[in-house]
Amino acid sequence: MTKGIGIAGIAGRMGRLLAEEVAAAGATLVGGIDRPGATPAPGAILLPDIAALAAAADVVVDFTHASAVPAHAAALAAAGTAWVLGTTGLSATDEAAVHEAAERIAVVYAPNFSPGVNLMLALAERMGAVLPAEGYDVEIVEMHHRQKVDAPSGTAIGLGRAVARARGVDLAAVRESGRDGHTGARRTGAIGFAALRGGQVVGEHTLLFAGASEHIALTHRAFDRRVFASGAIRAALWVQGRPAGLYTMMDVLGMR
Repeated sequence: MTKGIGIAGIAGRMGRLLAEEVAAAGATLVGGIDRPGATPAPGAILLPDIAALAAAADVVVDFTHASAVPAHAAALAAAGTAWVLGTTGLSATDEAAVHEAAERIAVVYAPNFSPGVNLMLALAERMGAVLPAEGYDVEIVEMHHRQKVDAPSGTAIGLGRAVARARGVDLAAVRESGRDGHTGARRTGAIGFAALRGGQVVGEHTLLFAGASEHIALTHRAFDRRVFASGAIRAALWVQGRPAGLYTMMDVLGMR
């Protein structure tokens, strides 16, 4: 029997958009969870905890906080409930919990659910493979609203990982962030990050390959958070019934 979609963080700005997109898709919203005292999206049922939500739903869409990821992973895996995870700023321990859950349930984990950003991620990998580190320096610049708590953004990290993967290196080994003071010359092969915060910018990302004779830049600008919400609900509809495993938005979009 089909249950429907649950939303973790249903009272937040993204949670409300997700609830609207569930309705727009003609799917069933079984309810959601949020912090005590929060007011959920109109007409939505607020459930007591992640275990209750996991039991009520076929799939849970989760845009909450990195600190909640291990508990959510455990509860969803125990219930056999699929998971669409858009939370960013995960630690290595948090990501390990996601991978462990994906051994038991279907998980769509993506730094960004926008179709345009996922095309940019694919292009980043192609460019990283074609433009060698010895000849092209890579810089990633992102800007978000002043309330965003993690930096660089998950999307920026995703872009860096795509380039590093194409070049056959681990991003952690070549990442440079927050340069300040007398830093010395730039390392060959480094992937640099700059994070800007201010106003109510939904999300802007620029990937720059800087060579001695040419610069190539890819830029994506999001003007409405709804693009992320609609993509996440698309993923939620796609992942239901899939075998256990770790998927990305590229799988949802048929890009691989």
